[in-house]
Amino acid sequence: MVEAATNGIWGTGRRKTSVARVRLMPGKGTIMVNNRELDKYFHSERDKGNVWSPLRLTKMTNKYDAFVTVTGGGQTGQAGAVMLGIARALMEAEPPLEQTLRDAQLLTRDSRMKERKKYGLRGARRGCQFSKR
Repeated sequence: MVEAATNGIWGTGRRKTSVARVRLMPGKGTIMVNNRELDKYFHSERDKGNVWSPLRLTKMTNKYDAFVTVTGGGQTGQAGAVMLGIARALMEAEPPLEQTLRDAQLLTRDSRMKERKKYGLRGARRGCQFSKR
């Protein structure tokens, strides 16, 4: 834990096209996302709840500070990436918590991605408008 006090514990999370790098350090429970407070970065209550969920589940809300750098995607994808990154870093910091996090499906990467557009179509599956005449 001596090394963790100086460097922190790192965790990487991904969701859709978002990538989050999370550094967990011993502290009093603040989460900074891209050098802004969590409440100033994520406006949706659902996204804020997703980010806090690994810490709330393991009752570590006042034990660690999280410093997050997140890029790509939209708000919800970024929140999912941060959640996975925090859960992975928590698992590194406190190995006995792994089963609790795994049972809550917080260590599983959500693999759903946007489907690519196909040639001859207007989108992934939508074709051109049918004309009878």
